[in-house]
Amino acid sequence: MDTQIRIIKEPIAIGELKIIAEEGFGHLVKVVVDVQQNIMAIGGELHADEEVMLMEQEGSKRENTWGINLLPGEIGDAFIQFDSMINLKPSFGNRSRGVENEEIQKKIKVLVKKLIQE
Repeated sequence: MDTQIRIIKEPIAIGELKIIAEEGFGHLVKVVVDVQQNIMAIGGELHADEEVMLMEQEGSKRENTWGINLLPGEIGDAFIQFDSMINLKPSFGNRSRGVENEEIQKKIKVLVKKLIQE
């Protein structure tokens, strides 16, 4: 799988997300969001690679980065999966692969809605 990680700061079309999915996993796109800077990295094979890119290129901090999967063929709540190994952050109060804090989940949903346009 040829993966090109991109940092998204301006909105992209859902059609572009579908193309990224088709080029990668077929039905989903791995994404890491930085809820502090309101940016995200997309298109990597691993959430960890996207997180590293955000940290190195954008100065993101681990406590603000969260791994999700976007499923461009789905709508509503099924569009976002809160599931990633990088979300295991016991020192920041998150003890699962999900995003346990509802406020952070809300921030992620708002950011995705802003950066992925219908």
